[in-house]
This record gives sequence, structure tokens and C-alpha cells, in this order.
Amino acid sequence: MRFMLLFSRQGKLRLQKWYTATAERDKKKMEEDNELITLEVIHRFVELLDKYFGSVCELDIIFNFEKAYFILDEFLMGGEIQDTSKKSVLKAIEQADLLQEEDDSPRSVLEEMGLA
Repeated sequence: MRFMLLFSRQGKLRLQKWYTATAERDKKKMEEDNELITLEVIHRFVELLDKYFGSVCELDIIFNFEKAYFILDEFLMGGEIQDTSKKSVLKAIEQADLLQEEDDSPRSVLEEMGLA
């Protein structure tokens, strides 16, 4: 895959990820990729979003765009499927969420130093 574009039903671009360096004028020219793999990637990405957000909708993408990009990055790397297992991708996302929660929780100076 060279890129991933996610549009709303109204045609507004909600998410874009380019995996190859492409000039702006060349981005307007769509080159063909393998359609079956592309459909499978789209289907799997939507399944991952559904599992994470619980019946994903456009507002989930709008207000949590950084999480949508993170899920996409966990699933695809450099335009190639990184992991075909939904469970392992969701587990990696869950672990990243736990790490982020730990970083966001306030800690005392003694806890920071490992003394408490």
C-alpha cells in the first residue's frame, strides 16, 4: 500500500497516511494497488476501530484522531500489514493505553525517586 485515506460519507477527508514520499501533484493521481488486499486492509482496520471504540462512528475519528492514527500504525507499518491477528494488535494498543495512563497519573517526588 502506498497510502491510506479515510473519508466521511460527505466526502470529507478524516484520516490520511502516506507510506511513500509523494509530491503533492502526484498525490492527485491514483495508482492501482491490489484491490483485494486493499479491501482486506480496510475491513481489518474498521474491525480494529470497532473493537477499540465499540461501534466506531465518524465522531470517534474526529475527536480521537491521534488514537485512530495509533491503531493504524500498530496495524500497518510502511504500507505493509504488520500483524494479521486482531487480538495481538488490540493487546498492543491496550498495553500502550496502560503505559499512557501510568505516565498521566500524578506521582509524588518520593515515588519518582523510587523511595515510596
